[in-house]
Amino acid sequence: MADENNGDTPEAAPQQDAQPQQAPQGGGGGFGGGNPGGGRGRGGFGGGPGGNRGRGGPGGQRGGRDGGRGRDNRGGRGGVDDGGEELIEKLVHINRVSKTVKGGKRFGFAALVVVGDGKGRVGFGHGKAREVPEAISKATAAAKKAMVRVPLKDGRTLHHDGNGHFGAGRVTVRSAPAGTGIIAGGPMRAIFESLGVADVVTKSVGTSNPYNMIRATFEALGDQTSPKAVAQRRGKKIADLLGRGHGASAQTAEADAAALVE
Repeated sequence: MADENNGDTPEAAPQQDAQPQQAPQGGGGGFGGGNPGGGRGRGGFGGGPGGNRGRGGPGGQRGGRDGGRGRDNRGGRGGVDDGGEELIEKLVHINRVSKTVKGGKRFGFAALVVVGDGKGRVGFGHGKAREVPEAISKATAAAKKAMVRVPLKDGRTLHHDGNGHFGAGRVTVRSAPAGTGIIAGGPMRAIFESLGVADVVTKSVGTSNPYNMIRATFEALGDQTSPKAVAQRRGKKIADLLGRGHGASAQTAEADAAALVE
């Protein structure tokens, strides 16, 4: 009986390869990483997607430094949280120090930084490191931790005069009328600019060492107090303190007390 397809036999379907294509063997990848999909290749420290015993990459059971059990690249020491406020940072002094070791000298840097918010808070810090930026960052973090609050009169000057000393350094700080400016030099100027003081007169004698000058200045600022604090401590009204000994009327004392800003 004749074939309905006019004797044409159907084409034979192409046979699929019975054996799957073998993956290339992973060689020793060195530091750059092994071949992907390798059988027993050592993927190296860089780590490609290595094989079963590959040292690198996420595919290896014995993942290397960058693999599954590798180290996470965490950052360095974090900075101090300043609460999102803008701080004034001033570098006061940089000193290069050296340490004599076997084979030569090892140099480092010491930084002195003053930090303030310009609204009555200020602090200073000291940091040492092998590089200047790291020393400054350490000093800044230490200054933020050691900030103190100083009461200001009208937000521009000190309430009263003060003296401070540290070591051989002695400083004198005095309140000044509006328009005087900051009459201070060196490290003391950096402190008052960071503190937010606009009018002050200062004098430093005995030493020009910035560390001793700053510590003496902070001692003088630590003795500052406001009429409000004195009135609370003595259990009196601010008007009584402002009007006593000056022959001022009660109305003037009340007005001064109302206008007083700590």
